[in-house]
Amino acid sequence: MVTALPKPSTKTPSQETLLTPRFYTTNFEKTANLDLSAQDSQLQAMLEEMRADYNRHHFVRDEAFEKSWEHIDGEARQSFMDYLERSCISEFSGFLLFKELSRKLKNRSPLLAEMFQLMARDEARHAGFLNKAMGDFKLSLDLAKVTKTRTYTFFPIEWVLYTVYLSEKIGYWRYIIIFRHLEKHPENQFYPIFRYFESWCQDENRHGDIFKALLRSQPQLWKTWKARLWSRFFLLSVFATHTMTVHERTGFYKSLGLNATEFDRQVVYHTNETAGRAFPVMLNTEHPQFFPRLQRCAGYNLKIVEIERSSSAKFVKLIRKLPLIAAIVGNLLLLYLIKPIDTEALRGNVL
Repeated sequence: MVTALPKPSTKTPSQETLLTPRFYTTNFEKTANLDLSAQDSQLQAMLEEMRADYNRHHFVRDEAFEKSWEHIDGEARQSFMDYLERSCISEFSGFLLFKELSRKLKNRSPLLAEMFQLMARDEARHAGFLNKAMGDFKLSLDLAKVTKTRTYTFFPIEWVLYTVYLSEKIGYWRYIIIFRHLEKHPENQFYPIFRYFESWCQDENRHGDIFKALLRSQPQLWKTWKARLWSRFFLLSVFATHTMTVHERTGFYKSLGLNATEFDRQVVYHTNETAGRAFPVMLNTEHPQFFPRLQRCAGYNLKIVEIERSSSAKFVKLIRKLPLIAAIVGNLLLLYLIKPIDTEALRGNVL
């Protein structure tokens, strides 16, 4: 007689903060009217690649998952659950946005509609795979409920192109750096999901390349002075969020044998270099104040987290947090004012 495995408990999603993955909506009418002619051949080639679905057999759980994971406990277990939840919500957020874009553009822009449909397919696989991983630890997210209860943030389509591009590219570097590290240190691979990260990150990279083509099809997003300011803003926002989030979960990276600060530096550095191929500017990560100020922000954020977890009254918490929030904003402003690197000029010199 086969004993049925206990059904995973439904996990209440973590409280939404400025650092938690968000759900987005956009101006679908404006998206449908985008002129993509400047990047048409590139987008058609990418669509063919997406149709090929090279990873269709990749996200299949094998016998390595069929064991007890009770030995992963304490801080290591909690930090891993936090990582899985954040990753699952992030992937699911992408799925919802891409699915809605595909649905709204179906009769307006067939190329974009199919492209977003195929990207939604990939994001759904990722989210489902992560949620099943949580199930191995007797927890799971009710994604249908999350869809209805999560706050949706409106972003103009221009902002979506910037932020999703960066999200996909930083996702690529996060996955590939972890994968390469565990290739060299297999003793730290405490759960089989990490073996999937190499092919997984290729999905992220492919999605990023699609958004690069979409971004470069719109001259106002890379040829104007406003585009330079927005590029700096989104680069810094994504990097600051990454740095603070990584340092909130140092226990997870320690369990992988990684130093959280060094991991963050590598991800930010490589993502910045990659973004230089799409954006008109990239940040000067070699500036002596760049990483120290980001890490100060992470330190202030950890103090804010401690205050939030305390039993103090809400008003008292707010008073205690205000100088820390001001310190983060001040450091980010100083980082924003560091002269960026003109990537269009670099491309011109290469040509």
